[in-house]
Amino acid sequence: MLALNIVNVSLSLAARPILSGLSLEIHDDRVIGLIGPNGAGKSTLLKLIAGEHTPDAGTLTRAKGVTIGYLAQEPLLDPDKTALEEALSALPELAQIEAELARIEDRLSDPAVYGAEKKLAHALDRQAQLHERFDALGGPIFEQRVRQTLFGLGFDEADLHVRAAALSGGQRKLVGLTRLLLAQPSLLLLDEPDNHLDLDGKAFLEQFIRDYAGAVIIVSHDRYLLDRMVDEIADLEAGRIQVYPGTYSEYAFEKERRLARQQQVYSIQQREIDRLEAAAQRLLVWGRTYDNEALIKRGKNILTRIEKLDKIDRPVLNRKRIGLELNGWRGSNKVLEISALAKSFDGVPVLREVNLLVRHGERVALVGPNGAGKSLLLRMILEQETPDAGAIVIGPSVQIGYYAQHHETLDFAQSLIETVRRVKPMSENAAVAFLLKFLYAYKQMHQAVGDLSGGERSRLQLALLMLGGANFLLLDEPTNNLDIASAEVLEAALDDFEGAVLTISHDRYFLERIAGRVVELKAGAITEHLGSYREYLAKR
Repeated sequence: MLALNIVNVSLSLAARPILSGLSLEIHDDRVIGLIGPNGAGKSTLLKLIAGEHTPDAGTLTRAKGVTIGYLAQEPLLDPDKTALEEALSALPELAQIEAELARIEDRLSDPAVYGAEKKLAHALDRQAQLHERFDALGGPIFEQRVRQTLFGLGFDEADLHVRAAALSGGQRKLVGLTRLLLAQPSLLLLDEPDNHLDLDGKAFLEQFIRDYAGAVIIVSHDRYLLDRMVDEIADLEAGRIQVYPGTYSEYAFEKERRLARQQQVYSIQQREIDRLEAAAQRLLVWGRTYDNEALIKRGKNILTRIEKLDKIDRPVLNRKRIGLELNGWRGSNKVLEISALAKSFDGVPVLREVNLLVRHGERVALVGPNGAGKSLLLRMILEQETPDAGAIVIGPSVQIGYYAQHHETLDFAQSLIETVRRVKPMSENAAVAFLLKFLYAYKQMHQAVGDLSGGERSRLQLALLMLGGANFLLLDEPTNNLDIASAEVLEAALDDFEGAVLTISHDRYFLERIAGRVVELKAGAITEHLGSYREYLAKR
């Protein structure tokens, strides 16, 4: 059954066309993986469905009774509310009922009410109705359900009372998911819900989607998740959507096959058009040469036939990708050696007796739950944090390149051109030529970094890594916000990189592709796992 039907929808934002004649059927029992390059309009489409945008043309028809829940890339939480308070806001009707019940109790203590039979009866009737509705919504055990859900997601009692402003990105996502889980809308819109989630969080998300009773549209660049969860792939490109049944891997194969077929049919049609145009031109030349109106008419008729043809679009077989090249160089054999490292905050140990050795050419995956101290360990390697005990030794011929998860290394006030020239002196023309390799429009290059989307900032960080010429890369969630094509370019560049890599990532596909060794940081210590990332997952 259709939950929502989108027909011929077009939308422009700031005079820029985003969606053009887009149509999509959303069934009430299907999981749709919405994919497409950064900037294609995936988030815009979700906001359109959620009612945050109004289409310029076309229609969105929602089935009767359909409710929509929307999880944005960065969930909007009240920074002053705790995780528990935010999760409890999942059912605002409960709060409204509680407030009205409190007002009724105040009225019942008013002599003007309890002394007047009709007013008293009306208040008691209303109180009974509210209690009935409160019970139907699960009000008496609602807070217990909220707590159980948050505990199941890895929160402990102390986490529940942390203000939203102090929660990690993964924790904010999980609070947002908790609210949706409790509200149970019939159509879920999830915009990159897996970003910032650790392995346990991703496992919960997959189970959550698998068990969900309604329809789900999920924007994700996690190819592993898209292979396991979705019933169909909706490929958004150039403002329109093409739907492919099956998983991401099935989509990738089928899209390649369709493009090859389209190229074949396009070539055949072009040859026929060329033949007809040549014939029309001969008839027109002969008709004018010999003043023969019949020949001229036949020539014009052929041209009219060509104009009325249902022309096949020329397929784009090789989409432009970022031009990332990571040219490291041979340095020390021992790139990084960490011995008995310890770090505490407010008397609470985060790292204790951490030992790690990284050698030249290694690709090491640093994994572990959110909050285990993985990013802290990278900051200590970079001397941005000071250890309480232990030692960190960097090889003498090692130059470090750092990719920050939240783009902290970028100056949001600078333009893209200024950012590039700060890392490596060059002319403005050279900076423009360099940025074009990373798919930025000329107009963007003069804008502030703060105006870029998350994916565009990620590409800029990769560009700076390329300019830096480091031979030891510290990568903190490098594929977050990258579209699939850019993630594939990064994987290929790391394959060719002459140097060592230590990466934090929860992108299972990425880690399976690049990791030669897995080290797990948990309970303050590191455990080595021999074998591939897939073997590590199997052991877990």
